[in-house]
Amino acid sequence: MASTLTSVPSNPKSKDQLGDGAIIHESVPLEDAQDANAQEHDLTFWEALRLYPKGVFWSIAMSSAVIMEGYDTKLIGTLFAQPTFQKQYGVHVKGNSYQITAAWQTGLGNGSTVGQLMGLLLAGYLSERFGFRRTLLCGMVSIIGLIFIQFFAPNLIVLVVGQILFGIPLGLFQTTPVIYALEISPMCLRAYLTNYVNFCWAFGQIIATGLMRGVLSRTDEWAYRIPFGVQWVWPVIMIPIIYFAPESPWWLVRKDRVEEARAVVQKLTSPANVNFDVDKNVALMVVTTEYERMVSSTTSYKGCFEGVNLRRTLTMIGIYCIQTLNGNPLRGFSTYFLQQAGLPTSQAFNMTIVGFGVAILGGFFSWVLLPLFGRRTIYVNSLVLMFILMILVGGLGIPQAESAKTTYPWAIGSLLIISSFLYNCSIGPLTNTLCSEIPSALLRSKSLVIARWSYAVSTIIAGILTPYQLNPTAWNWGAKTGFFWAGGCLISIVFAFFYVPEPKGKTTAEMDILYEKRTPARHFSKAEVDLVQTVAGVENEKV
Repeated sequence: MASTLTSVPSNPKSKDQLGDGAIIHESVPLEDAQDANAQEHDLTFWEALRLYPKGVFWSIAMSSAVIMEGYDTKLIGTLFAQPTFQKQYGVHVKGNSYQITAAWQTGLGNGSTVGQLMGLLLAGYLSERFGFRRTLLCGMVSIIGLIFIQFFAPNLIVLVVGQILFGIPLGLFQTTPVIYALEISPMCLRAYLTNYVNFCWAFGQIIATGLMRGVLSRTDEWAYRIPFGVQWVWPVIMIPIIYFAPESPWWLVRKDRVEEARAVVQKLTSPANVNFDVDKNVALMVVTTEYERMVSSTTSYKGCFEGVNLRRTLTMIGIYCIQTLNGNPLRGFSTYFLQQAGLPTSQAFNMTIVGFGVAILGGFFSWVLLPLFGRRTIYVNSLVLMFILMILVGGLGIPQAESAKTTYPWAIGSLLIISSFLYNCSIGPLTNTLCSEIPSALLRSKSLVIARWSYAVSTIIAGILTPYQLNPTAWNWGAKTGFFWAGGCLISIVFAFFYVPEPKGKTTAEMDILYEKRTPARHFSKAEVDLVQTVAGVENEKV
């Protein structure tokens, strides 16, 4: 007789209590799940594209919501270098020059991030309670009204309040598209689709910088109101797309709506592939979900810090914080930084645009690296290279501080462009990939929220430090700030070597088993997993 896994909901209820459309399968053959697991390993990249054309489309469409976060993040930092904005909201410093003070730069730069902290916590609850589609719709609708606060802000106080409120729906966009991308795609596509989320972030930033460069010559209030108003374009485009998007089949399985999950998988895949078995694919989702429930039935935020999930959560927190530690805040202030380093304002904007263009090229190059190397290999080695680049930036800052030569600012700007390429072909996109693959399916949303929440806190701290490091009215470190972030890179290298695993070629069920066995992160790539034997063994222990 075939081995079976009895499906036990995390909160057992009668069928009537589960609501319309909730169908609980009393047993699922483990061999079906094993077959689906083997098929995941056998599926090639091109076969997966032919099998999941609609899944790829919907993943890309939903991920495009992240463009708004990238746009808003870059917009505020770029406005600090915008002469009209400086004159309207800043203080007179010398000659005919104005500056937004370091204190207000800190408040404006962190305002959105503070709101995102609240939005992230809401995202973990809302996405698991109501689904990814409804969560994103809610965020998009709320943004339409919140843009008015930024657009008509008469002073910095109102603008900071607007940034905080605007950050709440942005928090919903930070984790939801990443999880959605992973849950509607097969194993061999998930790295590419979760990487694409970083593309969207870069798209938003280059749009913001390009638009700000376009209105640079304006001397009226529209020099900064137009960039705020452009944000109304995204909800108009995204709301209809999100409305018609399918829900994640993994989320439907977690809600014990197995038949609906099966219907979604059928819609996402091409019927032309006769070798694909929808029932077995859904069986793998059911077996994985129920295995996790047998190991730990909790789905609360507290559960992310209990048992084996503690290691997974701490690893994700570290990976997200490395996004800050590797020097990203310095690149985020690149326009202002280059302006203070001695480049003309127009050239500082031009260099920033080039930097983000290179960042997008880096994103494409990351797709070249993915099939050639493991995630861990790319990640650790890129941190070593970033450490060297930050040392070079800091080193150039020493003579640049004592010399008026224009060669130093250009050299520093070139190194920042190189670091932008490196970040966007490795550390940046792999953060989304690793942090979507490491957690369990039951705690995926909440674990990612906690990790992203920690990143937001680190961003706030960096957002306080960076203006003071760069502002001529404060510490005025200039390019020597590179030494500070080189230290962050060194910490990141040590952490990544000991704690970042290799999830390439591992299904969610296999990652669960490797963590349950407490496999060292350095040994994940070579570890063998027997799905049927492990799941059946855990079930027998429970019985």
